[in-house]
Amino acid sequence: MEQYNVTGMSCAACSARVEKAVSKVPGVTSCSVSLLTNSMGVEGTASSSAIIAAVTEAGYGASLKGTEKTQGGASDYDDMLKDTETPKMKKRLIVSVALLIPLMYFSMGHMMWGWPLPAFFDGNHIAMGLVQLLFTVAIMVVNQKFFISGFKSLAHRAPNMDTLVALGSTASFVYSVYALFAMTGAQVRGDMDAVMSYMHEFYFESAAMILTLITVGKMLEARSKGKTTDALKSLMKLAPKTAVLRKDGAEKEVPIEQVRIGDLFVVRPGENIPVDGIVREGNSAVNEAALTGESIPADKALGDPVSAATLNQSGYLVCEATRIGEDTTLSQIIKMVSDAAATKAPIAKVADRVSGIFVPAVITIALITIAVWLLAGKDIGFALARGISVLVISCPCALGLATPVAIMVGNGMGAKHGTMFKTAVSLEETGKIQIVALDKTGTITSGEPEVTDILPADGYTEEELLKKAYALEKKSEHPLARAILTLAEERKLSASEIEDFQAVPGNGLTGSLNGKKLAGGNLSFISKESTVSGQLSEKAAALSEEGKTPLFFAENGHLMGIIAVADVIKEDSPRAIQELKNMGIHVVMLTGDNERTARAIGKQAGVDEVVAGVLPDGKEAVISELKKKGRVAMVGDGINDAPALTRADIGIAIGAGTDIAIDAADIVLMKSRLSDVPAAIRLSRATLRNIHENLFWAFIYNIIGIPLAAGVWIPIFGWTLNPMFGAAAMSLSSFCVVTNALRLNLFKMGDASHDRKRKDALGSQKLIEKSGSAAPQNKGGENMTLKVEGMMCGHCEARVKKALEEIDGVVSAEVSHEKGTAVVTLSKEVPAEILKKAVEDAGYKVLA
Repeated sequence: MEQYNVTGMSCAACSARVEKAVSKVPGVTSCSVSLLTNSMGVEGTASSSAIIAAVTEAGYGASLKGTEKTQGGASDYDDMLKDTETPKMKKRLIVSVALLIPLMYFSMGHMMWGWPLPAFFDGNHIAMGLVQLLFTVAIMVVNQKFFISGFKSLAHRAPNMDTLVALGSTASFVYSVYALFAMTGAQVRGDMDAVMSYMHEFYFESAAMILTLITVGKMLEARSKGKTTDALKSLMKLAPKTAVLRKDGAEKEVPIEQVRIGDLFVVRPGENIPVDGIVREGNSAVNEAALTGESIPADKALGDPVSAATLNQSGYLVCEATRIGEDTTLSQIIKMVSDAAATKAPIAKVADRVSGIFVPAVITIALITIAVWLLAGKDIGFALARGISVLVISCPCALGLATPVAIMVGNGMGAKHGTMFKTAVSLEETGKIQIVALDKTGTITSGEPEVTDILPADGYTEEELLKKAYALEKKSEHPLARAILTLAEERKLSASEIEDFQAVPGNGLTGSLNGKKLAGGNLSFISKESTVSGQLSEKAAALSEEGKTPLFFAENGHLMGIIAVADVIKEDSPRAIQELKNMGIHVVMLTGDNERTARAIGKQAGVDEVVAGVLPDGKEAVISELKKKGRVAMVGDGINDAPALTRADIGIAIGAGTDIAIDAADIVLMKSRLSDVPAAIRLSRATLRNIHENLFWAFIYNIIGIPLAAGVWIPIFGWTLNPMFGAAAMSLSSFCVVTNALRLNLFKMGDASHDRKRKDALGSQKLIEKSGSAAPQNKGGENMTLKVEGMMCGHCEARVKKALEEIDGVVSAEVSHEKGTAVVTLSKEVPAEILKKAVEDAGYKVLA
């Protein structure tokens, strides 16, 4: 998407006009214009010159956002968000008020309340009229932008809010000038009654007051709009301007633009980290609240990643730059928030369609109002006042701002708490989710196996078992071995050197320690090395039912005990899943694990449904199946989750996951916490509720205000509306809509106390008929060929054949080490993942 700055827009009708003009350019596939940030995002093959020409032809200005950015991409975003209008309007307002006060003194103070005037004006009504004329002209010159923009838009047949203001003020002024000239004629004739009558026909103060009040409203609106982008502005302020580089043993401070990938930079306590990098020396606690919203500092040591704009709190760090400029995490966050502001939520299209025809419709209503009152026998002054009231009370801005201001505030709130919505569409649609599919590893669980149980056999202590297992597993590269190593190192155990170490793929390990043979592995492997008591076998089975992997260890043929390892559930996962269920969302867990492990984890987590034994393309198939039942969000963190993230209505990536998963997602959770999923849904629902409130009041305001201004209620209740009060109401309407959106800043994303189930909640009924059934399956009576690597002889063939034929549903397996294949005949459906696991447990690798 190419981003453009757009100038000259004053209301929703303007943004609708620009969007319509650009959409007609050949090659443009989509166009989204943001009145809030005066920006435009365009997708397609059209050239930038053609797009800029279309905007210019529509009566506005456009320029392509520059490609050169400072750290964090801040230069472009500064230009986009910089409030240049408020200072100008403030000056205009001060001058306008200074001129308006004496004008009001002459027009209302003297005429209505008899306030004194200099003796020169006694009985000199023409002089009083001329003074009012001069003050009004001065105010109109000060606020000439309304007239230039308004009549220019009218000439382009695309009237906007400025057109309404300009027409209303001009009509009041022109009629007042007519009354002044008519007064001079009456003065010449000596008709003093007519002179006094014409004094009451002056609307100079209305013409001036309309402009002043609209300027007040515009300034209040601009100040409030500025607050909606506070989150983005605060992010940009975090970007450091300099970095301290270490070169040839010396330290030198340089501008951030001079940092290159591979440079070593120094960060002292109390300083912000300038670019993304990896710690090469030192350790410290780093406050990452600016990026993740997490208040607890993260410990950083050798090899740990650090991010730009985070605060080094305690130690001295030397880091190697890995990502600079617009590639840093901070820059990506700023880009996400900015892009989200440049996109349109689906609900905004309703307001856009209305805004596009709103101003012409209001002008038509004003003309009809004047004509009807004239036909009813009212004088031109009365009829004109009703028409002017219609013009100045009508407000398309409130409609146009109703959605984007809420989206910007909601998106800023998300960014502040580490939840990044990539587009306005994702922010709106997330709240409508009915089903959440969760990847298991790294999403519900930590993704890192941990030791959960240590069960020493008779004659051994827990520490002795762990110490010898540590010595044996230290030379293994298996993920389960890392869990034992981590625990042993936490307990500061020392590892003796193992001799004659040997790894038996898919089974276990053997080695010698102080002349004694050590062995470790699964039950079938260790049963050949020692005798496993029935009691320990039962304990091992119980551990397996809990989703844990029991590892057996023996010494010289004697069983030392069992160490159970599992990918443990994250601390916040059960609570997050319960919150989702309380919101009426059906929770499904997807995993490639076997049925037993998956069900054990699913039970602990509290999900509604478990789908086990699914490959990456199987996950995508499950999502497709679930989408038939309702709106689906997929939460994942790995490369294998990317297809499912893309297929889902909303893809949610855990921030610690891979770049591919993050790129495929619609939402990124920077904290890598599952509890941020219900928080994101909660924020989306609150934002959508706020948009509905804004649209309701914007529509109601115009529905009530226009008939009142036109004088519909005069024959019934005698209600009339002074044009000045109409202008005041118009000024405040947009301000009120923006202020309502700012209430979202008070919303507590993590507060589940007010969660409510939606009417379309699916409950806990089963959506997938059989666990894993949406994944690729093998059906009864069919053959499946596995490509197997590692078979060298007939003995290898026999091992693979035995492993496959032990699976329930496998009739026979024809295995050939020469062809590297295993042809399996099935009597019923068997997940492909189970066949693959059986072969790999036997010590061989399945290629396809």
